[in-house]
Amino acid sequence: MSEAILNATGIVKRYGKFTALSGVDLRIAPRTVHSVIGPNGAGKTTLFHVLTGTVPITAGTIVFDGHDITREPDYKRVRRGIARSFQVTSLFQNLSVRENLRVAAQGVQSRRALNAWTPPRGALAHTETVERVLERLALQRFADTAAGVLSHGQQRRLEVGMALAARPRAVFLDEPTSGMGVDDLDDMKALIRGLRDEYTVVLIEHNMGIVMDISDTITVMQQGRVLVEGKPDAIRGDERVRSAYLGNMITGGRA
Repeated sequence: MSEAILNATGIVKRYGKFTALSGVDLRIAPRTVHSVIGPNGAGKTTLFHVLTGTVPITAGTIVFDGHDITREPDYKRVRRGIARSFQVTSLFQNLSVRENLRVAAQGVQSRRALNAWTPPRGALAHTETVERVLERLALQRFADTAAGVLSHGQQRRLEVGMALAARPRAVFLDEPTSGMGVDDLDDMKALIRGLRDEYTVVLIEHNMGIVMDISDTITVMQQGRVLVEGKPDAIRGDERVRSAYLGNMITGGRA
């Protein structure tokens, strides 16, 4: 078994008297797709917030790429190679696809990220990174199109691309297929599946058909705890998962 790129141990997150996460352990192997599933309120998004530094941890330890990042803020985790997309699409609607990607790439370097006096030329243009991501997203012909006029599916792909433009080692994707029509699902599924040749992908996703098709490992959460973890076939056949969450939805659709 390869050494984990991320090891989270005994993760606890409390909001006042409410415990959102209660002793969660999570081990993410490099260059895999690791999905986190469970019903609403299971703690999936809170776990993402804690791992990516969006909210502070109450107790536990998080180690990424050999570094203890438990108390590091989110911007330092970005520099270490953690990037994230959110459930609600967040793009610069009036900027072109290319400019959205450039801003994301430039944002990793905090001292130069918002330098309004320096035009994005040379290294600031991040041309190689932007072109590489455009190709991976299959959005080259929309490079100079404003993000706001893209279809919903294209916008969701662009948001994944903005995470990739930060040149991460691990990409956290929060429901990347949310709101997508059937025609866009295959494109997103192919994009995520193809990421593991270069990145580690941690995925929250309600579409069980996609989860079962592209995941290497699945962690099932319930009420802030890990219920079970395993390969897709094991999760598909686990009676605890069937009875607690998915029923006959395990083979496809939303849970």
